[in-house]
Amino acid sequence: MGVIDVIGIKVFAYHGCLEEESIIGGNYVIDVRVEGDLGEAERTDDLEVTVDYGAVAAIVQQEMAIRSRLIEHVAARILERLRKTWRPEFRWRVRVVKQRPPIQGDVDQAVYTVEG
Repeated sequence: MGVIDVIGIKVFAYHGCLEEESIIGGNYVIDVRVEGDLGEAERTDDLEVTVDYGAVAAIVQQEMAIRSRLIEHVAARILERLRKTWRPEFRWRVRVVKQRPPIQGDVDQAVYTVEG
């Protein structure tokens, strides 16, 4: 078993329930983890039998570009794309961090994590 973490994918996007968020946007940081049997990649040094970090980042950026009201929704879309792109036995975790959410009080982040 092995683990690949792609940490700190930075995206500017327009998610949120407030109409203003669809205009002004905000900063997000997305972390992706995949767990699975990566032994073949260890033995063969072949990118085709593992998870391509660049492709992971591209999927995150594409899904983050589609406006959602909830970070739960966009995280689930990212997870679904990742699951469809690579082997079904891989286990994924997607963490979406909304920086400085426009809510009452001084809040640094709102975070949602989904696994599958």
